[in-house]
Amino acid sequence: MVKTQEGRIDSIWRVIFLGFWMQSPFFKFPRACAIFLVACYSIVRADLVETKSGARLVGTVTKVEAGAVTLATDYAGTITVKQSEVARLDISQPLVIRLGGGTTVAGTVESAGAGKIAIKGPDGTITTTVEKIVTTWAPGTTDPAVAALERKWKYEADFALAGKTGNSEQLSYGGGAKATLAGPTDMLKFYSAFKYDSTDSLKTDDEFNAGVDYANNFSGRYSWYVRDEAGYDQAKDVDFYNVAASGFGYDFLQNKLVQMLTGRAGLAYRFENYGSVLTEDVQSAGLDFSLAHFYKFPGAMLVNSLSYVPSIDDFSNHHAVHDSSLQMPLAGKWDLRIGMNNDYNSVPGAGVRKLDTTYYTKFVLSWE
Repeated sequence: MVKTQEGRIDSIWRVIFLGFWMQSPFFKFPRACAIFLVACYSIVRADLVETKSGARLVGTVTKVEAGAVTLATDYAGTITVKQSEVARLDISQPLVIRLGGGTTVAGTVESAGAGKIAIKGPDGTITTTVEKIVTTWAPGTTDPAVAALERKWKYEADFALAGKTGNSEQLSYGGGAKATLAGPTDMLKFYSAFKYDSTDSLKTDDEFNAGVDYANNFSGRYSWYVRDEAGYDQAKDVDFYNVAASGFGYDFLQNKLVQMLTGRAGLAYRFENYGSVLTEDVQSAGLDFSLAHFYKFPGAMLVNSLSYVPSIDDFSNHHAVHDSSLQMPLAGKWDLRIGMNNDYNSVPGAGVRKLDTTYYTKFVLSWE
């Protein structure tokens, strides 16, 4: 159908009239009401955490776990409130909730007065208290209790590079890698590291090592372990070395989220092959002692380790290694690690000092 000239003019006038009406107060009033209603709906749908001291926090409850309620907000980021301090809890989006008695139900949470909450699910309503909630998780995701039993791989790579030119020519570089498979009661670790340093074409450091370590907490704080490490250190005239050990461990401090201190004691076999005929090779059974410690600060982690392997037939012949470092986050998955390493060999190669101390700064990349 073809519009007439009058029809086209009529359509134009309708568009002009509609434009003026949309800008008029008669249109702005209902539009403002609609915006107000949407805002009210958003507020109604928001989650609410009210503390016993009277503080009212509005946002989105992401989880209730380990005695704390985690609330995501637009005005203060993520807020964590002690579960014991919560007087009222309203959660609008469905969560899977496990209670202290083992009951698991999916639903929303509303305050039921007098410190109680009502969990409303498809099969009915359960009335309980905030303190009875053990953990929560989003529908369709893995139960945290199941996830905690799963072994997970974690990976780490680090590197360092330094150089100098002018009065002397110096080049230094090093790095390492680590892969850890950890479960609730055991840990398998593969690792390797290398370091090279030269000054005016004179090699002052050239070493490499790789190893594997497995530990199993078979009873509470008690564990057993096996480990093996091999490598070389040309600066110390060591063409090849290997230390294999096994024994038992004990966790003096046991909190994987904050601090761990583990001691080990066992038997070892130590082999060291020297390049110089002036130094006798080491081939003997030995003892294996070590301490491993870490402490997590807010925004940093302190790591300490100490190992001591003496020969059984001659305790004056021993090898000890100490390492301490402070690791701080940089950006994303990158960290900065600053530390010191002491390597002591009581019977070194010809012309080599017993103690070798290294200060280092490394960039660390971690991922899962």
